[in-house]
Amino acid sequence: MSQKTISTYRSARSATAPKHRRSTGNRYEQLAAEHLEKQGLQLIRSNYHCRLGEIDLIMQDQNTLVFVEVRYRLRNDFVSAVVSINAAKQQKILRTAMVYLKQHKLNDKVPCRIDLIGLTRCRSSGELIVEWIKNAILSNV
Repeated sequence: MSQKTISTYRSARSATAPKHRRSTGNRYEQLAAEHLEKQGLQLIRSNYHCRLGEIDLIMQDQNTLVFVEVRYRLRNDFVSAVVSINAAKQQKILRTAMVYLKQHKLNDKVPCRIDLIGLTRCRSSGELIVEWIKNAILSNV
């Protein structure tokens, strides 16, 4: 069962030019990690890559390993940051998480979940809205 929380933070507005997407992504992944650390999670790794894809953040929540996908949207007029993670992206995240578990010989040794963090700027106030959905992607395995 997924659990959703929403928080807001006041900060300056900024537009994202295509050539700055990676640095913008890193900045918002860092903000997401800081938000989760305030909630008691510990950062294990950021930007894990394998041939199948990338996991933005890997964190520890007590005895649970948490794979986190972070999405930022300057505006949510059309679709929220969290809703923008379609079924194909969800499967890619799931497969990448399985590779991480296998590489670290953790397959059946640790409980894990996949969370989503959506970051969106409020148009009127400029506040950063953080939407955290725990256990958002479930495995059929």
